[in-house]
Amino acid sequence: MDDNNKDNNLNNPVNEKPQEYQITAVNGLYENWFLDYASYVILERAVPAIDDGLKPVQRRIMHSMKEMDDGRFNKVANIIGQTMQYHPHGDAAIGDALVNLGQKDLLMETQGNWGDVRTGDSAAAPRYIEARLSKFALEVAFNKQTTFWQNSYDGRKKEPVALPMKFPLLLAQGVEGIAVGLATKVMPHNFCELILASIDLLKGKKVELFPDFATGGTVDVANYNQGRKGGKVRVRARIEESDKKTLFVRDVPYATTTNQLIDSIIKANDSGKIKIKKVIDNTAKDVEVEIQLAPGVSPDKTIDALYAFTDCEISISPNACVIVDDKPMFLGVDELLQISTEKTKELLRQELEIKKGELEEQWHYSSIEKIFIEKRIYRDIEESESFEEVIEVIWKGMNKFKKLFRRELTENDILRLTEIRIKRISKYDSFRADEIMKGLEAQLTQVMHDLENLKIYAIKYFENLLKKYSKGRERKTEIRTFDTIDSKTVAIANQKLYVNRAEGFVGYGLKKDEYLCDCSDIDDIIVFRKDGKMVVSKVQEKAFIGKDIIHVDVFRKNDERRIYNMIYLDGKTKVSYAKRFPVTGITRDKEYDLSQGTSNSRVLYFTANPSGEAEVVNITLSPLSHARKLSFDFDFTELTIKGRSVQGNIISKYLVKGIKLKSKGISTLGGINLWYDDAIGRINNNEHGNYLGNFLGSDLILSVYKDGNYELTNFDTSNHYEYEQLLHICKFKANRSISIVYYDAKVKHYTIKRFLIETLTLNKKFLCIAEEKGNYILLATDYKNPIVILSTGKGKTLVEMQINLVEFIEVKGWKSIGNKFAGPDLSKLELLPPDPQDELEEAIQDVAGTLVNEDLFSEEEEKIKKLLADDSEMESHKNKHKGKPSKDSEQPKLF
Repeated sequence: MDDNNKDNNLNNPVNEKPQEYQITAVNGLYENWFLDYASYVILERAVPAIDDGLKPVQRRIMHSMKEMDDGRFNKVANIIGQTMQYHPHGDAAIGDALVNLGQKDLLMETQGNWGDVRTGDSAAAPRYIEARLSKFALEVAFNKQTTFWQNSYDGRKKEPVALPMKFPLLLAQGVEGIAVGLATKVMPHNFCELILASIDLLKGKKVELFPDFATGGTVDVANYNQGRKGGKVRVRARIEESDKKTLFVRDVPYATTTNQLIDSIIKANDSGKIKIKKVIDNTAKDVEVEIQLAPGVSPDKTIDALYAFTDCEISISPNACVIVDDKPMFLGVDELLQISTEKTKELLRQELEIKKGELEEQWHYSSIEKIFIEKRIYRDIEESESFEEVIEVIWKGMNKFKKLFRRELTENDILRLTEIRIKRISKYDSFRADEIMKGLEAQLTQVMHDLENLKIYAIKYFENLLKKYSKGRERKTEIRTFDTIDSKTVAIANQKLYVNRAEGFVGYGLKKDEYLCDCSDIDDIIVFRKDGKMVVSKVQEKAFIGKDIIHVDVFRKNDERRIYNMIYLDGKTKVSYAKRFPVTGITRDKEYDLSQGTSNSRVLYFTANPSGEAEVVNITLSPLSHARKLSFDFDFTELTIKGRSVQGNIISKYLVKGIKLKSKGISTLGGINLWYDDAIGRINNNEHGNYLGNFLGSDLILSVYKDGNYELTNFDTSNHYEYEQLLHICKFKANRSISIVYYDAKVKHYTIKRFLIETLTLNKKFLCIAEEKGNYILLATDYKNPIVILSTGKGKTLVEMQINLVEFIEVKGWKSIGNKFAGPDLSKLELLPPDPQDELEEAIQDVAGTLVNEDLFSEEEEKIKKLLADDSEMESHKNKHKGKPSKDSEQPKLF
């Protein structure tokens, strides 16, 4: 013990025990404090409750507005001040939450500048804007009698634990919040669809819900997964092509603003992904972002590039997390709706029970009042000297009629009778009192009926909500199936690719070396070397691939039509082999050996063929060899296309001196079979949609639109077609006439014409009907021998006739007006399927000249037969299930 401690002990007059301290580790304190903080943030700030779909701050705002509600607008600054009595945080948090609620346009009616979610403009200061509860909110969100209350944070006020919400508000508004260790993101859904889905649930039907955004646009919900964690939705803005130089963005994706959208477009342009000249924001009442394209840029590819590289398309991952019994739970939107619907049903039951009690109480008092007055019991109290005697006299008088009461008399009932004034007794109308009691009994009977048939009552409640509040709440976001856009395909070639073959370098920075082609900075390149090695690598400014490069190109993944023809020498056996192969899937930066992997192997001949061309080469052997023929021709069409790892066919066991190209080949693959997918308005080679035909070289596609225009395009799969206006799409045949029936609004009858396509300008629309407002094409076909069934009149006056259009009118010029076909009483026009045999012969003839190999031709012929059979069966099924046009329809139905 040191001297200081000795002195302290001597000076201490009382012999006390040394104080004991409890030692707590700092990490233990942190653990408890952090859990408390995390629980508070989850339960009291970020995550909504399942009961009413509101976060605490939103609930307190709604409660404060109800307290202030007098039917008039209140300054938002006053609402914020009122809410601060219940919310223990700053006015900024309350103000932001209030503006967010107001912008959703469901629970509040607003006045003033509340900002714009589409442009990102903020609301005006709280002192300049006003709000009040909407009629909808007053009807579905408040009822003091069914609300549970708790003390506010300082104990001065009472606030609701949860509002008695009789509507799936959480799913209607959507919510987003970040807590500690978890987050929630519930997509907003359509008001009308939610009510209809609740009705279906009450009826025992299965429901499926999809998001609907106030900003409009289109959404692909293929992977929505009921809004659960792990799901995903893709949201796109609508992009319209005004002309070949101008595009218009008509709306913005959810959670994106026009400023963010424009910034992403400018960034994509600066990085070379797209080429545009100018972006102009014309947004006012409606969103309109004008994009002016650079000269020579394809609008179709630019649209794809905008979806691939800008915020014109975004992916959103929902994560529906809500508070259930003071615990966060992850649920699907179907479960959320089920819980909300059952909660609404229970609240309606409670309200009916309360109303039943109130009606019974009113009936009871009316009945005892009637007895008290009509039986003149009030006269028995005239001689009573004290109030106690008055009470006792009334008790005795009323007990004589207790069999007529619905419940036992109470002291309060007697006291109420003593409060009846003489004036009321003197003017008492027995008949009117009976009528009031009958009305109460009728109401009580209805309430009892509703309680016994609670499900039907709940359905009527939802139907009433739909009737009163559905106007203007139709779906704004169109549900679509999106095509998958390959970013490498639509990216603008913003770099030039160079190669130094001898040294083995490839890149866009080698500007003094050999120029190869244009590419984008996100492309991959494929490189073949003389030693038989192949590698695919990301394009760079300068990259060493390996010496003696024989071929470099931009790599096109999954391109099965690009065939490589190769002859190589095996270094071990000195035997030369030939092979044909495609390169589809690979691992980037991995070397693949196309020979047999022996040392000193080398490539003797190599070509890359975009459409599987097979050439003829002349092979010269070494004069020192013992071969009988030192020179011979080899035709690559004799080789079957196989995988890149195959050995190949033996060309010669003798040493090859040289190989020269003798004649260029033609494609051994034939044309490409294409389909049109009307769900996305695109053509594809993946067998999605309606079969168009076999395409090769300069073949074109003809599209005819309802507004009277037709257009010729190539068969590039990046082309866009206006699927909503498209009436007919087919492979263009120059000698095949087009038959159309269109409505002429000027003379108010239907006109027919047949004509050949004489305008061969690509990507330009030509109007082929009379130019008059209200004109539209009803039917268009390129069938060789089109036959239709024409129906006129209705009911007993219905007349049907079969007409061969070839016999009805001859072929004229494309600008001709045509002949009258039917009057305004046309009710149905059905195009019959073509003769299957004629169609089959034409399709087979279409591919007959494109295939060299007879086996391949036979395979293609069988494919064509199957495709046409499937299409014919599908068309027959469609026609079989088509209905007649409705009476209210202005235009006849086309089949």
